[in-house]
Amino acid sequence: MLAPIEFEAGPTNRDLMAELRAIRAQIVNGVHPVAVGESGSKQEIDASLAAEAAEAKALLASYKAQVEQCEKLKVELDLIHNAIDQTKREIAVLHSKSFSGEEMAKVNGELGAVVGGTEEATQQILEAAEAIDQAATALGKVNSADQQQALSEEIQERVISIFEACNFQDLTGQRISKVMNTMKFIEHHIVAMMEIWGGVDEIKAHAPPVVDTREGDDRLLNGPRALGDDGHASQDDIDAMFN
Repeated sequence: MLAPIEFEAGPTNRDLMAELRAIRAQIVNGVHPVAVGESGSKQEIDASLAAEAAEAKALLASYKAQVEQCEKLKVELDLIHNAIDQTKREIAVLHSKSFSGEEMAKVNGELGAVVGGTEEATQQILEAAEAIDQAATALGKVNSADQQQALSEEIQERVISIFEACNFQDLTGQRISKVMNTMKFIEHHIVAMMEIWGGVDEIKAHAPPVVDTREGDDRLLNGPRALGDDGHASQDDIDAMFN
């Protein structure tokens, strides 16, 4: 027979509950449960808790500020995304309606027809005017009634030819109107894209400086001035150079 083993009696459940109640009473009374001496006073504990609370509050405020900055950044990114998306749509409309080969070919064809029709009509008017001048000169030198009648009829035919040649203006106006409609369409969508990115003033801030790279006579040739344009010499200025 083996001898019975003796166990040391441990704390009972009642003892543990009593200790817990004692620790709680010490905390309520402002005494640290493991403190020894006066270092665990209630004032020090309160100061430590207040410091920890202030630190936690500051950390929370920092997190809140970061969240607000992230929200603002998201708003700005959404605005940029929408602006880019709208710009893409405007460019797509321009490409499909104006910059495609067929549409630009029409514009070039209309402008070419304007140039050709104007040149042809001008040549016809000049020839008619020259013929009228010759017939009028000859009319003063002939004495025959038949010759005078023939020259008069020729002058009348040339005048009619001039009137017919002047009809080019109507066709030219129609062709130029088509070109202007296309240019206005392009201008409208370009202005819309500029407004998307902040308006004309914002675009001007990024515009490169205008540099005239022409040389020689090309630098002096600017074509006829429009009414109201500044920076052009008038006929009086030119006449004053020869006085």
